[in-house]
Amino acid sequence: MTPPCNIAATLPELARARPDQIAIRCPGRTGADGMARYDVTLSYAELDARSDAIAAGLAAYGIGRGTRTVVMVRPSREFFLLMFALFKAGAVPVLVDPGIDRRALRQCLDEAEPQAFIGIALAQVARRLLGWARGAQRIVTVGRRWAWGGTTLARIERDGAGAGPQLAATAPDEMAAILFTSGSTGVPKGVVYRHRHFVGQIELLRSAFDMQPGGVDLPTFPPFALFDPALGLTSVIPDMDPTRPAQADPRKLQDAIARFGVTQLFGSPALMRVLAEHGQPLPGVRRVTSAGAPVPPDVVARMRELLPEGAQFWTPYGATECLPVAVIEGGELQATRAATERGAGTCVGRVVDGNTVRIIAIDDAAIEDWRGVCELAAGEVGEITVAGPTATDTYYNRDAATRQAKIREALADGDERVVHRMGDVGYFDAQGRLWFCGRKTQRVETASGALYTEQAEPVFNTIAGIRRTALVGVGAKGAQLPVLCYELLPGAEAAGVEARLRDVASAHPHTAGIAHFLRHAAFPVDIRHNAKIGREKLAAWAAVQLERNT
Repeated sequence: MTPPCNIAATLPELARARPDQIAIRCPGRTGADGMARYDVTLSYAELDARSDAIAAGLAAYGIGRGTRTVVMVRPSREFFLLMFALFKAGAVPVLVDPGIDRRALRQCLDEAEPQAFIGIALAQVARRLLGWARGAQRIVTVGRRWAWGGTTLARIERDGAGAGPQLAATAPDEMAAILFTSGSTGVPKGVVYRHRHFVGQIELLRSAFDMQPGGVDLPTFPPFALFDPALGLTSVIPDMDPTRPAQADPRKLQDAIARFGVTQLFGSPALMRVLAEHGQPLPGVRRVTSAGAPVPPDVVARMRELLPEGAQFWTPYGATECLPVAVIEGGELQATRAATERGAGTCVGRVVDGNTVRIIAIDDAAIEDWRGVCELAAGEVGEITVAGPTATDTYYNRDAATRQAKIREALADGDERVVHRMGDVGYFDAQGRLWFCGRKTQRVETASGALYTEQAEPVFNTIAGIRRTALVGVGAKGAQLPVLCYELLPGAEAAGVEARLRDVASAHPHTAGIAHFLRHAAFPVDIRHNAKIGREKLAAWAAVQLERNT
């Protein structure tokens, strides 16, 4: 009999091999010093046994194999118990960033067509008042249930107690979860994860970063913590709002790192900047991983100074639809910094074994079949595509988006695979390294050719007083006016900045056509990582500013 393909399948094995090892450590009471006591824990034995009970209770309640289930629970012990219980039951968790626009959130939930809704009391109130997930028939509240019906997680666990081991016989192609994108370039889309995608991610992460059982992880983006138990790691869930990593308190992060011997941490570029500017050493941390957007070179350099000798700073490249695709270590990233600041783009490293990455001619239309696709040679900027064990094949209830992002490719053995279009532009250099030049939809199509954000912006980001820049286009494609929006560092003088921007623009081939510069107080950024610039919003703002100035 073929064993189930399921991210939870390793949990019973780890519970037997490491029953007393802490799997999850969460913030609990706050001490007089303002620091969390992290007195809420789950050992591997407890995580396995309690998730078994919850899985059995959920199944008895009608949340079983294939049930699409919204999960709106804060990063907590209950969140991880629930997620592993849902995987064991073969249910399909639906995860949406809670901080997105309310209308977009409702659209996401409508598209997912959930049959069950599990959430904290606040989420249940919002569900009733705002009409979320109207079709959900099974309601579970984490905490005390009030007047919205259903049952509680505590009751679910009691009902399933003593049922014994639970693990649905899920197949590789069976739907495992619906994870919504951040929506940084439009309305979030529900990415369909199959069980083989999660299992593939575990293997790629293990091989790419040499993750060994027994390590201690500080994952500041909670869904990434779901991989830790499958890798035999201890997760220390930080005392912070995961939807606002740029506002995290570095003292609290440092406290958790020092107190529990954290050996690795994951965070967005915004969170890396928080730690870099805090400037305190990170003893014992052997591996730092940052993703979600390119990490600014000065942040990479400072973080490497704070890490102990021999530690590694990794920046994987990927997306919700496919992760990881390629990786680069901080030393190599720093070695390419000069080229980035001359307009080469951002080097995202070498393709992870198991993936096939190819650059194709930029095309805004859907491509149904790989035959006839124009592959580009090294050095040519085009659209990045990837096929591999973690490349997802569809969006839930978004057929047009699926056609736009997926290409069917026939293989020599008669089989077929899906090639994912990353929505990014880039190229391979002569050494086989992949370079990222920006989002395809954010390229600026001028009358004299295309300009790419990640080739233009780093050229300007070296100017004293500039915090960051964003290239946007105003007008119709093919005749767009390139506009550079910029933010100043706190306390920086505005006088003379535009003149310096103009001087730099005229000296580089990727920026010579830029003649309009607009100062912006604070760029809009994505909810998930606080790092991806909302250039679409900036473009609309820039159009209004230019019209006022004419």
